[in-house]
Amino acid sequence: MKHKKIVFIILAIVSIGICGAVSAYTLLFNRPLNITEPTFLYIDENDNIDSVYTKLEKKFHASSLFGFRILTHYSKYHKNIHTGAYLFSDNERTWDIFHRLRTGHQTPVTLTIPSVRTVGQLLKTVSRQLMLDSASIAKLLNDSAYCSNLGYNHYTIPALFIPNTYEVYWNISPQSFIARMQKEHNRFWNNSRKTKARQLGLTPIEVSTLASIVDEETANDSEKPIIAGLYLNRLRIDMPLQADPTIKFGLQQFGLQRILHKHLNIDTPYNTYKHTGLPPGPIRIPSIKGMESVLNYTQHSYLYMCAKEDLSGTHNFSSTLREHQNNARRYQNALNKLKIK
Repeated sequence: MKHKKIVFIILAIVSIGICGAVSAYTLLFNRPLNITEPTFLYIDENDNIDSVYTKLEKKFHASSLFGFRILTHYSKYHKNIHTGAYLFSDNERTWDIFHRLRTGHQTPVTLTIPSVRTVGQLLKTVSRQLMLDSASIAKLLNDSAYCSNLGYNHYTIPALFIPNTYEVYWNISPQSFIARMQKEHNRFWNNSRKTKARQLGLTPIEVSTLASIVDEETANDSEKPIIAGLYLNRLRIDMPLQADPTIKFGLQQFGLQRILHKHLNIDTPYNTYKHTGLPPGPIRIPSIKGMESVLNYTQHSYLYMCAKEDLSGTHNFSSTLREHQNNARRYQNALNKLKIK
């Protein structure tokens, strides 16, 4: 009888152990996320353990976080929450979710650097994609000593950025972001492109400056090498660029539909009607297509361009002032008919 009791106790202990193991396995290796596609969990500096729970419950429709809560409690995860972006799918196990968050093993995110008109617009776009706020990056870029150390100044800093898509960590610091942009800038300006720039008598920053004007002149990529060639022709004979987009930039009036004489009389460093040569820096974040158009410009004899009278956004090109004046007259008449002032 005593022997039977011992066997019963042993079986009970084993059963309890098995049940406990099964329960533990269920808690740690269940799949609590109910999502239809891989989804990012973003954890920023303001998050605490409760907000992490809330995000998992609301955004990921987590069915049970009991095991996750036990793990975070005994590991004291709440004392060392790592910021970052973590990509999870519906087959993630509780242990995997906990382990990645506890170790800060985040997922790189896609960052798009656009070709926009101002650095301010660029920084706002960046801040919408990363944990960074635009003010923290702007503070660095407004530091003249910091920019000088990078090889730029207030006018030339737009040339730092190469519009493209990159993979970065969502919680990248302002300093690391700028360092990454400098790395991508150096990668773009390889020996081949630097050689082409030297053959034009230009530095990479000057190529970026001219490319920014070309980008502003047209959205038609096929015209860009022609326009680049036209401005290079003017630079070679020390003829003013007389580029209307530089007037708009100098005035910070990008919506101007018609450049008048009063606009041309305003003296800014960007008034290419008053000052020969290139303006002091890019008038937008130049596109890769714009820069390639300068480096691989179309050779021709054009010195003049004028928007076509059909207002298609394309241009008439000419080699003589008389031909240009005829083109300009047709364009002005088209604007007058539409009462664009």
